Parts: sequence; C-alpha cells; structure tokens
Amino acid sequence: MAMTREQAWDLLTKYNKEPFHLRHAITVEHVMGWYARELGYADQADFWSVVGLLHDLDFEMWPEEHCIKSQELMRDAGVEEPIIRATACHGWGLRVDIEPEHEMEKVLYASDELTGLIGAAALMRPSKSTADMELKSLKKKFKDKKFAAGCSRDVIANGAELLGWELDKLLDMTLKAMQAEEGAIEAAVAALG
Repeated sequence: MAMTREQAWDLLTKYNKEPFHLRHAITVEHVMGWYARELGYADQADFWSVVGLLHDLDFEMWPEEHCIKSQELMRDAGVEEPIIRATACHGWGLRVDIEPEHEMEKVLYASDELTGLIGAAALMRPSKSTADMELKSLKKKFKDKKFAAGCSRDVIANGAELLGWELDKLLDMTLKAMQAEEGAIEAAVAALG
C-alpha cells in the first residue's frame, strides 16, 4: 500500500519542527511532483512528491547521520523500500553509497540543493518571488560561490550530468518548477500557521 501524503507529513513533522526545514520539504515535494508530470511520470506524481517531502527526514535532528538515520526511521515506521531508497540516494557520494538510478532519484539528487539556491535568490529580489526571475540571473547566482554557499554547486552539476542534461536545462527546468508551484508552496507553508 502506497504511503499517503498525510502519512508522510505526520512522519516528517514527528522529527522536523523548524519552519525552514518544513518549507524546504514542501518546496521539494512540489518540485518533484512537477517534474513527474513534466517528464511523463504523471501516474507516479504522488510517489515522487512523497519522496520529495521525506527526503530530509533525519536532517534536523541527526545532521551527522543524514540519509543514514532516515532509513532506520522509515523502516521503523513501515515505509516502503522504494521511498527509503529514493530518499537515501540523494546523499550519494557524501554519506551513502546508494547511487541514484531511476530518473526520479536523479531528479531529487539534482534539484534538492538547487531549490535552496533558487529560494535564496528569490529572497534577494524585490518581489521575494521566483515569478519574475530569469535563467540568466539564476546562472549569475549559481556562479557566485559566496551566494548561498551551503548549496553545493558540485552536487547540482553532478546531478545534471547524472540526468544527461546540460546544467542550463536543469537550472531552467527547476526554476520553471518553482515558478509553477510557488502559489501551492506558499499556501502549504501558510497553512503551517
């Protein structure tokens, strides 16, 4: 039986309380759902979204065991193995040796850090929005290593390579995803109270 969004949210909020982490989880959830529909996996969009929502399950409480502790937490909660594997492999090369294989896993690996970079770039804009952001300004922020320094450019570039995409394609598509989903993300964040 597939995990529902409600079950995923309950599990996420058991270990995550910080508004920053919850916003990131919601953002990646929506970006993953957008990618599923865009890349021809519309029938799996709920699955992609749940993976996005849960990908950092352990990060707030166990940052040193990120992508390792989450596997244990999910197994204890009865989460199905495809979700456990998909969420864990976004830590590939850093903490785990589970290489992203399915296109969904590669998209998560490639877009996770990038959503943080795009979100930080949006906050610097007068509009505080991605709606009026253009690819060229995102590329400028990407090249500026001091900007959002915690967002790994290497992981983003490796993710594009894993997908067989030019870096510009990944930047452009993830920006489009965040633009398309911004209203839904903001509504979900606002509902947190």
